Amino acid sequence: MRTTSLKVIFLMFIMGLVTWPGIAQEEKVISLSLEDCIVQALKNNLKVAIEVYNPEIAEAQLSQAKEMFLPRFDLSLNSQNTEQPSYWWIQGAETIKTDLSQYSLSLIQKVPTGGSFTLSLNSYRTSTNQAFQLINPRYGSTLQLEFTQPLLKGFGYRISRKEIIIARNNLEISEHQFKTVLLDTIYRVEEAYWNLVYAYEDYQVKKDSLKLAEASLAKTKKEVELGKVAPIELLNAQTTVAQREAELLQAEALVAQSEDALRDVLNLPQDQELPPRLKPQDYPRYEPREISLEEALQKAFLYRPELKSQRKLIESNQLNFSFARNQLLPGLDLSFSYWSPGVSGDRLLYLNDNPFLGIIVGKEKGSASDSLRDAFGFRYKNWSVALTLSLPLSNVLSRAEYVKSRLELEKSQLALQDLERQ
Repeated sequence: MRTTSLKVIFLMFIMGLVTWPGIAQEEKVISLSLEDCIVQALKNNLKVAIEVYNPEIAEAQLSQAKEMFLPRFDLSLNSQNTEQPSYWWIQGAETIKTDLSQYSLSLIQKVPTGGSFTLSLNSYRTSTNQAFQLINPRYGSTLQLEFTQPLLKGFGYRISRKEIIIARNNLEISEHQFKTVLLDTIYRVEEAYWNLVYAYEDYQVKKDSLKLAEASLAKTKKEVELGKVAPIELLNAQTTVAQREAELLQAEALVAQSEDALRDVLNLPQDQELPPRLKPQDYPRYEPREISLEEALQKAFLYRPELKSQRKLIESNQLNFSFARNQLLPGLDLSFSYWSPGVSGDRLLYLNDNPFLGIIVGKEKGSASDSLRDAFGFRYKNWSVALTLSLPLSNVLSRAEYVKSRLELEKSQLALQDLERQ
């Protein structure tokens, strides 16, 4: 009776261990299709999330590079008051006082050929106590249009737009690199998924093999008992069962490893005490296809994103090389300037029209608007043409940037050949 009670208590203890939540937990199984895994990986993969930013950054850099052709507006203001001792009696005062106020407005526009247009307006007002002035205070304005065009160094459409072209190439490179990350992620997901499918199939095969070995062992036991076979056959059957059990354990380990690999690609949480089991839904289908090696190579050369990225890098390096070669040329700049001045102010009237008498008998009022009217009306027309040649010694003695850009171009060309062979 006591033995029976102990058995009941022992069974109840075992039942409690099985049902205790801290010891035995129900395994969760997540059934996933290949499409589900790809979507999950693209959504949670940190490399993909990081790579998303690169095209946006490159696009912002392209917009920044384009700003070089936006017009620039400059404004400068200056006001000064000076006092200097007189050193000549004809100046008419012991201390020469001069007030000067001036401002300058300019609008600068670069052109694609490397030159620039500058439209500027310079105005000033000055007054002094110095004798024999004809206009005091005096207002002056100058409206000027200037065009400068380099003819050697810095000349050319691609040279002046180098930063924009390279920024656009970098944008395309970042897009191709993003596509490469996506394709690599999808490939890793497919590889991990089909490895898990193989692991489950292999586990089922090993499980069926164990059942067959156990059935063969039971049959051999009966035959040995009946004397139909030698006892050594029983040992062979037991050895086979042991081998099948070991193979089943290896298959279980392979399933666990394959699940961990897929879980890692999908970026699923790894800190759970009992992570859910992953069960694949899809199985590979055999679809015969005729593949032409020549056609496959042609498509690979055309559509592989890493090849497209490398070609764009070569294009940028070729432009850098052309720019470095251009910078070795002497500077030869053609400048054309056309300007119109205007002067106004209070015109002083002297006795007998002789300022040397120093006797002011009246004045004719003038204003800043009068000088501006003359300047904008091109009352006084002036122009100049200049050709400036400069030959810095650094262009003759130092060719480091030229050599560097040439080596980078050759390196990128070899890298493309290496990619095409892969």
